[in-house]
Amino acid sequence: MSIWFKPISLDDLESRNRHTLVDHLGIQFTDIGSDYLTAVMSVSEKTQQYMGILHGGASCVLAETVGSVAANCVVNAALYRAVGQEISASHIRPVPFGERVTGIARPIHLGQRSQVWEIKMYNEKNKINCISRLTMAIVTNV
Repeated sequence: MSIWFKPISLDDLESRNRHTLVDHLGIQFTDIGSDYLTAVMSVSEKTQQYMGILHGGASCVLAETVGSVAANCVVNAALYRAVGQEISASHIRPVPFGERVTGIARPIHLGQRSQVWEIKMYNEKNKINCISRLTMAIVTNV
């Protein structure tokens, strides 16, 4: 059974994020499952830190992007929106310049007023490099 409020497509997700930080950093949505959303981001001049590895803040941007977009696809967008309330990240291993990192968001809790998402990020060798938890508040559209 799918968690999504209505069917979504990768093209729809890409078009929603044009001319945003997501677009600027080159984050691309790659897979939609019945209970998960996946996006990728390259370690580039825009996402590296001075040692030539993925910046921890960029990892948080990827986590918040994939989790927030997923959260908003679970609610009826005509009535509600999901907004970020808290994010945490545990950085486990570096990802070097030129590689891509993949973030997979899965829900831990989908409530009427809040959602909690776990986002696991993997390097190109499919080793985990970061685990993030994102809490979203569900608010009414004004």
